[in-house]
Amino acid sequence: MIAAISRLLQPLRRDSRGAMAAQLSLTLPLWIMLIFSVFNISRFYWARAGLQNGLGEAARTATLWPLRTNAVLRTAFEDTMFGITSSEKPTLTFVTGTSNGQNFIDIRVVYNPKFYLLFIGVQPVTLTYSRRAFRPPS
Repeated sequence: MIAAISRLLQPLRRDSRGAMAAQLSLTLPLWIMLIFSVFNISRFYWARAGLQNGLGEAARTATLWPLRTNAVLRTAFEDTMFGITSSEKPTLTFVTGTSNGQNFIDIRVVYNPKFYLLFIGVQPVTLTYSRRAFRPPS
């Protein structure tokens, strides 16, 4: 009985037609998830670079004479940041103070990007960056 079944299956063991289609159907979901993951991680780093660029420009603007208002600093930040969608606005805060007789302003940005990895839930990530800019005496 086993020999008869073995003889019937003998041609199927040598036939490799459709093997590529079977391999593709098994690996294609993994490749698609990998590609989407790479795109999302790239978008994350692009937004990170954009935040740091905008924050650096706002800090540079804060050091100029005459002193700039917070609205001008916010505009400098928003004009030079990139990589952030309009639905994911970062939060920008300003704290002024004095250290050793020198006026400064701390500029802080908080950003919560959203990740989409198809059907896998990803924990939210919070990016927080800050810069201290020493201002000229008033």
